[in-house]
Amino acid sequence: MAQSRLYIKESASQTAGPYVHIGLAPGAAGFDIYRRELGWDIAGPNARGERIRVEGRVLDGMGAATKDVLLEVWQANADGHYAHPEGGGPVEDGFRGWGRVITDFDTGAWGFDTVKPGPTPGRDGRLQAPHLNLWLVARGINIGLNTRLYFDDEAERNTADPVLNLIEWEDRRSTLIATRTMRDGTPLYHFDIRLQGDRETVFFDI
Repeated sequence: MAQSRLYIKESASQTAGPYVHIGLAPGAAGFDIYRRELGWDIAGPNARGERIRVEGRVLDGMGAATKDVLLEVWQANADGHYAHPEGGGPVEDGFRGWGRVITDFDTGAWGFDTVKPGPTPGRDGRLQAPHLNLWLVARGINIGLNTRLYFDDEAERNTADPVLNLIEWEDRRSTLIATRTMRDGTPLYHFDIRLQGDRETVFFDI
């Protein structure tokens, strides 16, 4: 008896927009759906460590701000532990280590408040410098983009970081380093993400 075969066609690729904000960040899009917007509270009030502010823009290949981007962030706490059963250790009550923000519809700026993470062990056991894991999705992007944010005041740890050392050229590594200033007594780290063009941000194939 001949066997029948079922052929399934590959689904067409699709971009995330233009309704990504309605589905993933409805409050920012003007829809009052949730009592508390999902993803705005990354560290929680009980998290130890240095409270920081992170801000930046997402720039296209011409240097113009992209105004319809959604960013997600994953991070460890100040002890280098993730809010996960295999995250390396306990975290404070209320520490999510995850957040979601969108770029401002007028200026293209984004930002969030959190605590500065501690060093974390990598897959090979080598210690990684403090960093934030960022994922971007937007209209015109078929596959979400993964990158990292490192801190310029962690120069010694950055030099030994196993992931940064995978990037051969110094000017490319520097696209992952946020610069620190102060605003009203709070550390502020500025980090622009360039999708294309001069000083394009390093993205990782995960």
